[in-house]
Amino acid sequence: MSWQLYIKGFRAYLQVERSMPVNTVDAYLRDAVKLAGYFSGDRKISPVSVELHDLQEFVNLIAGLGIAPASQARIISGVRAFFRFLLLEDVIKADPSELLEMPKTGRKLPDVLSEPEVTAMLGIIDLSSKPGERNKAILEVLYGCGLRVSELVNLQLSDLHFEEGFITVTGKGNKQRVVPLGRQATGQLRRYITEVRVHLEIKRGYETFVFLNNRGAKLTRAMIFHIVKSLAESAGISKNISPHTFRHTFATHLVENGADLRAVQEMLGHSSITTTEIYTHIDREYLRQNILKFHPRQHMKTRGD
Repeated sequence: MSWQLYIKGFRAYLQVERSMPVNTVDAYLRDAVKLAGYFSGDRKISPVSVELHDLQEFVNLIAGLGIAPASQARIISGVRAFFRFLLLEDVIKADPSELLEMPKTGRKLPDVLSEPEVTAMLGIIDLSSKPGERNKAILEVLYGCGLRVSELVNLQLSDLHFEEGFITVTGKGNKQRVVPLGRQATGQLRRYITEVRVHLEIKRGYETFVFLNNRGAKLTRAMIFHIVKSLAESAGISKNISPHTFRHTFATHLVENGADLRAVQEMLGHSSITTTEIYTHIDREYLRQNILKFHPRQHMKTRGD
């Protein structure tokens, strides 16, 4: 029997036998779908054949994406519920998730922003000041594309492909990847480039960089940290916020909203999260649809709409 049929039975079990609230049922089903997507890919492992080490690799994948420990724990709870259902239905003879460990809290990950907190930081920016449009573009790209701070400061004008809806990112080891550019990030980048950057007196050698300071030179990593921390403080957010927080927030919000783990891995630029290379090229349109469907900022109107 396929994953889809077992998941259909799982839904009925949660709704009828467990009488769970609708939101909890939906969350558990999303977790089961994530699991199915992982094992139905290159691995082609059926639900009855899953073993503990397979689930451990799945958990390692989630942790490697930078998903917050609390979100990891919730996903694992959904996975355990799914295999308890299979055990009750005599589909499996032993529960492979029984010894699956919850995430260790010793490995401290940066705080993850909630959607209202992201909105608050974006809303606090003074767009009447010269740096305002630039700073909003920086946050939209950090949150909308999940870039590392080094990737952001080195972003080139030639990396922006507005018509196609993508940016080209040069990551660790000079490895290039293509990341979808969502509606909000596209609109804000266009405004910054055409309304602010075009009026700067750009210093020699920095003509190709997207993000520049008021003196026409490339922004530094330290300046990006300062911008992000200042905006968080102005928005009344007490969490320890850094540019990397937006990378974790990007991954967490996509996964929690139902995005495919393989797509999130590809967009973050993780070449191999488990011990073997299990993912190959992923179609650009497939990545773009994951951003458009699951990223919170894609369901908001841009200014001028």
